[in-house]
Amino acid sequence: MKQFQFIYQNQNQLRNELTKIRQWEKSRITSSVVFCIFSEVLEKETLDNICLTIRQELPDALYMGSSTNGNIMNGHVETEIVIVCTVMEYPSTRAELLQMPLNAENAIQTVHQLSDYIAENPWVKAVEMLVTIRGMSMTGFCEELGKLPVQISVFGGGAFSSDMDNEACVFSKAGDYSTSSVVFLLMGGEDFYVTTMHVTGWKPLGKKFLVTRSEGSMLYELDHKPAYDVYYRYLNIRNDEHFFSNTLEFPFFYEHHGMNILRAPIASQDDGSLVMTSDVDENVVARMAYGDPWTILAHIRRSGQKIQEFHPEVIRVYSCAARRTFWGMDEISKETMPFQSVAPTSGFYTSGEFLRTGEFVNQHNVTLVIAGMREGIPNENQHSDFQMNEEQFSGKVSMINRLATFIEAATEELEEANQKLAFMAVSDGLTQLCNRHEIERRIKEAIEECGRRPEQKLSLIMLDIDNFKKVNDTYGHKEGDNVIIGLSKLLRDGIAAHNPDASAGRWGGEEFMLMLPYPIDYVMKAAEDIRSDFEALEFTQAGHRTVSVGVTEFRPGESSDALCIRVDKALYQAKESGKNRVIVL
Repeated sequence: MKQFQFIYQNQNQLRNELTKIRQWEKSRITSSVVFCIFSEVLEKETLDNICLTIRQELPDALYMGSSTNGNIMNGHVETEIVIVCTVMEYPSTRAELLQMPLNAENAIQTVHQLSDYIAENPWVKAVEMLVTIRGMSMTGFCEELGKLPVQISVFGGGAFSSDMDNEACVFSKAGDYSTSSVVFLLMGGEDFYVTTMHVTGWKPLGKKFLVTRSEGSMLYELDHKPAYDVYYRYLNIRNDEHFFSNTLEFPFFYEHHGMNILRAPIASQDDGSLVMTSDVDENVVARMAYGDPWTILAHIRRSGQKIQEFHPEVIRVYSCAARRTFWGMDEISKETMPFQSVAPTSGFYTSGEFLRTGEFVNQHNVTLVIAGMREGIPNENQHSDFQMNEEQFSGKVSMINRLATFIEAATEELEEANQKLAFMAVSDGLTQLCNRHEIERRIKEAIEECGRRPEQKLSLIMLDIDNFKKVNDTYGHKEGDNVIIGLSKLLRDGIAAHNPDASAGRWGGEEFMLMLPYPIDYVMKAAEDIRSDFEALEFTQAGHRTVSVGVTEFRPGESSDALCIRVDKALYQAKESGKNRVIVL
């Protein structure tokens, strides 16, 4: 596999470059020639002329292209039109192009057509795609792509237009210049090999938000408030014509299909809802994210060392426009240039990145997707080592890193403090069990659940330490506290720990309450176990102590007050009938 990369200057220069490729091709055995044309500037006439010239000079060659947010040539960012020519050298290697219309109505059918074509062509090992995605959810499209045979790699990028007055486009030999299409490059054959991976490096920052309302690609509410409020409150980003460009660097970070995914908004509506490039599920936790230069480059190093082991002959990268914005023109090539040390590296900056991971095809944002390709078994004597310099940052990137580190540390401290405060609000300080207010709340909540699910059982155990006043009067309040702590530990580490739906709380003084979602027969045995286990404990001064226990079961239709009164009566009878026993009512 041989690759030629060059910047388009004019038609004469293009013809000269194509002549060189044609001469090289004639001197060797080749199977397919594929041109990729990446253009940051939308000049349809220029792109049409490039395609026409390729057809004239190399009529058998394939070509495809896309509008971009910047191009990658030999691992370095370029703003001029970049042309990448890949020549397949093994006779068994095949490449074919498909271009199909793509919109919200036909996305599923488009993938079905692709799937049918692949079913008839079992030589296909990889699908590289250029796609227009602005204004539509790609979730259904990606879900259908995930149904392709699992051994087929899928990767690609979304066309981009920095000029909002013009729509992003794709084009190919298999179709026309289009603002609503997908181009599929199918590659394969017995001697064709591909490996893929992705790099993020973005880290979650700030508080966690719960997605409380979303429909498809519309994100309406976070924590029951308009989703846009997050950007205004924390970043002072206004809901105006600059919203898209101002939020590129600040995606949402959440888990999807078992992996961490970044999602960026593309527009904000008047009602505060956000238009996302792909669906976000309700009831998931999301956080805003920001890039960390050291983390990004650490991921780049690991990915580079991994892809080196594959020995690729060419590397394609699809990187998000937000990464270019984050790094700036002076720094952006630091994350792509190292791959050039392994193999010729090309690609562009996208409006979304696509990659198959296992059974799922995910649409990524703010992510670097990497695909390494080669023909045949690698020659161990001709491979290149991955080379990457140790970076030192200054100026903007250095300041960003330090601010991000500060925000992350401060957020962790605040979350830890909030967790402690939340625990203190519902727990008893001495025993660390639920306080009375919390255990009462849980009982009421459990009764409501029983109303919704009649088959659900609920029982209460109420305990009182026998002769507790004598312990305080004889041995002091510190020993009294030790006895209370002993019983609470028994409850916490025993039945409550082994029954995740159970709750234990301090009802007041030396009284405790256990709530269990089980029928009375099971709970009676549990109550007797607690009574005997507590009697077996020996305290330093107070020696062995006992506990009286009342047990009851919820009866359909009754209130929490009625249930608690009945278990209290059962406890009273246990105390009156000699203590250190279990009474059931």
